[in-house]
Amino acid sequence: MKFQLTLAAILAGMATSAIAAPPSGQQVFEQRCTVCHSLQPAPGKMGPPLAGVVGRKAGTAPGFAYSNAMKASGITWTPDKLDAFIKAPGKTVPGTKMLLGAPDPEQRAAVIQYLTSLKK
Repeated sequence: MKFQLTLAAILAGMATSAIAAPPSGQQVFEQRCTVCHSLQPAPGKMGPPLAGVVGRKAGTAPGFAYSNAMKASGITWTPDKLDAFIKAPGKTVPGTKMLLGAPDPEQRAAVIQYLTSLKK
């Protein structure tokens, strides 16, 4: 009887650990975004720094050479605007330098939530 309870507990634990939690926004950012972006200005990055991006007017972070399209877009980065842009950068801002989007809505939401939590 004791063996059965222990075995049941082990199997239950294995089933629980097999269901991994989705990656956090920080994990997704580090895996997918840091190839081109950093949080603070970083020499050699292809994209602008993203700390403080939520609420910032597009094309205005100092020290980054934005495309004319981004500077003229008139966008202020809200979570909804970021979601549309990250999903399809060239469709949202034709002429942007950002070529790759992120098709997974859960990953986009996690990254946007993470970016929203950061202070400048």
